[in-house]
Amino acid sequence: MTTKTSPFARDILNDDKSENVAGILQDNLTNLIDLALLMKQAHWNVVGTNFRSIHLQLDEIIVTVRDASDEVAERIATLGVPADGRSSTVAAESDVENYPAGFVKVPETISRVADATKQVIDSLRDAIEKLGELDAISEDMLIAISGELEKHLWMLQAQEA
Repeated sequence: MTTKTSPFARDILNDDKSENVAGILQDNLTNLIDLALLMKQAHWNVVGTNFRSIHLQLDEIIVTVRDASDEVAERIATLGVPADGRSSTVAAESDVENYPAGFVKVPETISRVADATKQVIDSLRDAIEKLGELDAISEDMLIAISGELEKHLWMLQAQEA
């Protein structure tokens, strides 16, 4: 749970709403940070036929995910609640399934990365539903992030078809 310790004199939302919205956003922040780390692990250790194309594609996705995590963290801070992107928090609270150590062949890499991306999209969509009643700005931000990730998911899955 997040704790409001806002140094700001003017609140965007009332305290209860800020706490609730920030908590929802924090859950997604940890997932996004973990997804970026998972993608980098996959990027470094993918092997096999078409290695180069998936290696480069993962870098493109990583940029999107890192930008999204930064946007979510800054929204949390905007609400007067400190964002928590520490490795210990991500390790303890992420919903993203662990990625294996070692080299992973291209087809398995694509499948695992697509599964992780879908997990994060599901979390974002759940948050979007909850935020609709609480904060339209945060809701809109997550809609935009989800749209970008859904496009990346499509491009990953197209390689499995």
